[in-house]
Amino acid sequence: MLDLSTLLLVFSGMGFREVYEWLMSEFEDFTIIDAHEHLPPESERVSRRVDVFTMFTHYTSTDLITAGMSREDYERIVDPEQPLEERWRLFKPYYKVAKHTSYFRAARIALREFYGVEDLTDENYLEVSRRVMEGNKPGIYERVLREKCRIKVVLTQIGRIPEEDRELLIPILPMWLLTDISKPSDLEAKGLKPRVDVSNLGDYVAYMKEQVVKWRREEVVGLKFLARRVEEVSQEKAERLFDRLLEGRLSEPKPLWDYLTDKAVDIASEVGWPISVHTGILAGNWGDFTATRPTLLIPLVKRHKEAKFDVYHAGIPWVREAGILGKSFPNVWLNLCWCHIVSQEMTCSALTEWLDLVPVNKIIGFGGDYNVPVEKVYGHLVMAREDIARVLADRVSRGLMKREEALEIAHMWFYDNPKELYRLNV
Repeated sequence: MLDLSTLLLVFSGMGFREVYEWLMSEFEDFTIIDAHEHLPPESERVSRRVDVFTMFTHYTSTDLITAGMSREDYERIVDPEQPLEERWRLFKPYYKVAKHTSYFRAARIALREFYGVEDLTDENYLEVSRRVMEGNKPGIYERVLREKCRIKVVLTQIGRIPEEDRELLIPILPMWLLTDISKPSDLEAKGLKPRVDVSNLGDYVAYMKEQVVKWRREEVVGLKFLARRVEEVSQEKAERLFDRLLEGRLSEPKPLWDYLTDKAVDIASEVGWPISVHTGILAGNWGDFTATRPTLLIPLVKRHKEAKFDVYHAGIPWVREAGILGKSFPNVWLNLCWCHIVSQEMTCSALTEWLDLVPVNKIIGFGGDYNVPVEKVYGHLVMAREDIARVLADRVSRGLMKREEALEIAHMWFYDNPKELYRLNV
């Protein structure tokens, strides 16, 4: 039975807008767990030469090149050694046609919030550049991530354990550090002497276990890989393949990688780590994103019922396939990291359908997915708040949930669910 306040909202023409604005206001006070970034320690950011065009690195490059900019011109635009005036001349015509995409919207929100401009123009780009340079100093992570975003911790992926800022940056490591070996020199690069430290497949699997235990002591919380079909490979076959590797004559490493991926999932699960999985859209231009379709995960997910898989990026563009994965497999979570800046409309559509499909404790609402331009994390978070408020306000205005339930669900998506999945001590 609907309570009086919900009934009033259902029959009020302002129901959606009232709930949306109320949720957006409440979200301002939320503490956030940022469930996916590529942020390095702050010292790496402040040691770089930055300017206004730093705000248009990372994903915005895709839209500039899709609009017609050459790769060579893009490299000139982000090269701080080149004159700003020349770079603006190259940038301006493509900015005009690309600035309405979601990638660019995150940058423009950040420009407004941190550097005081609604848009870049001939008259202000030099001043904005000066402000970006002036703000690039120790404390920028505190100012952007903690003060503006209210982010408690960031799950970051930089291919290594961050050397600094460990109270903020919590690492997830790439699975390929364990699985992608094809020749003796790959073992040597890990400090392993072939036929001395590692004489057979069993020795290498033992090394994998030792590494995971070591990384766990260093507060790593998971492993990540790109979605692909991982075939089941027998131990006997894997042993033969590993022997060929030791001999330097392994011509096709994928079956060995598949076996080691299964082992890595088992080992990670034993220590309570989830497996983060990139699915769907790829960064940049010319990538074959069909190679990371989310349904390719099904055999692996079925083999590892005790594991926990965090399916990144909603599987865009296969958001419905991702939703059915989340519905059908109890060991799958759905993560909206990156999604809001890929397309707000697609994200809202996906999330609306997921509410029909998936229990709300299986959805993670935000991960900025940025590296150097940390200011855009705030832009992305604003867009995530908009999308989640929009989807939940629609439910409330149609009498499908109460306002208080919507607020509780949003808190789960922004904080509780990633905290529980990654067993974060925050």
